[in-house]
Amino acid sequence: MRRLLWASLVLAPLTVVADQLGAGKTGLFILAAVALIPLAWLIGEATDHAAEHTGPGIGGFLNASFGNGPEIIIALLAISSGLPNVVRGSLAGSVVSNLLLVLGLSLFVGRIGKVDRFSLLIQLGAVLFATALFLVPSVPGWHGDPDRHSLAVATIPVAVVLLAVYLALTLWSLRRHKRLHIESGHVAHESAWSLSVALAVLACATLATAFVSEIMVHSIDAFADAVGASEFFVAAVVVAVVGNAAEHGGAIVLAHRGKTMLASEIAVSSAAQVAVFVTPLVALVSFAFADPLPLAFRPIEIAALAGSTLLVALLVERGRTGRSGGAILVAGYALVIAAFLLAGDRTQ
Repeated sequence: MRRLLWASLVLAPLTVVADQLGAGKTGLFILAAVALIPLAWLIGEATDHAAEHTGPGIGGFLNASFGNGPEIIIALLAISSGLPNVVRGSLAGSVVSNLLLVLGLSLFVGRIGKVDRFSLLIQLGAVLFATALFLVPSVPGWHGDPDRHSLAVATIPVAVVLLAVYLALTLWSLRRHKRLHIESGHVAHESAWSLSVALAVLACATLATAFVSEIMVHSIDAFADAVGASEFFVAAVVVAVVGNAAEHGGAIVLAHRGKTMLASEIAVSSAAQVAVFVTPLVALVSFAFADPLPLAFRPIEIAALAGSTLLVALLVERGRTGRSGGAILVAGYALVIAAFLLAGDRTQ
């Protein structure tokens, strides 16, 4: 299987070549999605080796940071293409899929074990705080044009506060995880890559993921028309899952190896980073484009964000996880998918 995954990495350059040769958009979307699978495995592999030197907490942060790079690229490309609903749908869907699908599958395929309860609850609290702040531009957006300039202006203080919270939370979290790792006395395994090699592989795999993700986002419309799905559903489910394949695949692979704590940190760290860092950053950078992005989420998106966060908090509160909890989270994600499907595209 490892040989197959290494060989499958050739799909990334093949996707780029197919795009340059003018291949069909629907086929490109599918090829890009498949190409992200071995890249996700490689990012998970590099994260596993990096965590041997840094501990699971910082390892999860590294995976989230490298893995969410394509998420920012996808969002900015969609903004430049005049697709604000795709941006909001993919961002909300990314948080929900990390919390319910990724964490759920990780717990289901992994072993019963401990998680860093304190770390996870702090990050879940940050997601809930972000969801509450999103109501500032969202509630007025439930009436009238959700993309009007006044809502984009109202988004600015929300984004600034969230970025400040993210910076403070990240500095505190990294210091705490570094201290815990030193106190644990853990020594990296002899077969582990050096930290510099692991970080270099992470950077290269993330760069390749960004190129493949760019091709994918330009094929969204064709894929949506081909499958008969709404633009919102494709953004909130398909783009969110595929665009975050790096964290998704990496966390599940690590959980299968018995590293439940690292897998849970990856899933929750990624969700928190999207909510508290990627989303406000994209909103502020969008002012460089003709139509800035208001963080005016629909009620269905707000409900999905809040509900998934609270459900995960209830399950990790004990500090231990098992397959039953994973099954509950995956079932919750299935309900969210059904709700997104029924919601359809946004109407003013």
